[in-house]
Amino acid sequence: MQQDTELMLCKAGIDAWRAAFNEQDAVGCAAQYLENTVMEARPFGVFEGREAIQAFWQNIIDQGFKEVAYTDVTWTKVDEGGYLLSAKWTMNKAFGVIHSEHWVVDEDGKARLKSDLFEVLGER
Repeated sequence: MQQDTELMLCKAGIDAWRAAFNEQDAVGCAAQYLENTVMEARPFGVFEGREAIQAFWQNIIDQGFKEVAYTDVTWTKVDEGGYLLSAKWTMNKAFGVIHSEHWVVDEDGKARLKSDLFEVLGER
């Protein structure tokens, strides 16, 4: 796969995740992760697999968090495939940093998260 096509698919993946979150759709958020993804959400803990990740996002949505936006986004090509995304993020009630999201192109041609490490730095 050409590098620019792969990056385009990864960017479409994060756009799909952001749209799902802003529509308050935890199922749609979880669909952007591979089945066996490990997500570390500091300070909340580690969540393994799509089902646990969906439950995490549903809990966040149920608490009234919404309107996620990213700034200072950086994409870095990974030798073993895919791209790492790092960024700052804000929501209506919190802000933080994405240390590393590893996006890879799945068998169906859509990019999904292979791993996710982000942190809440404070409340708004």
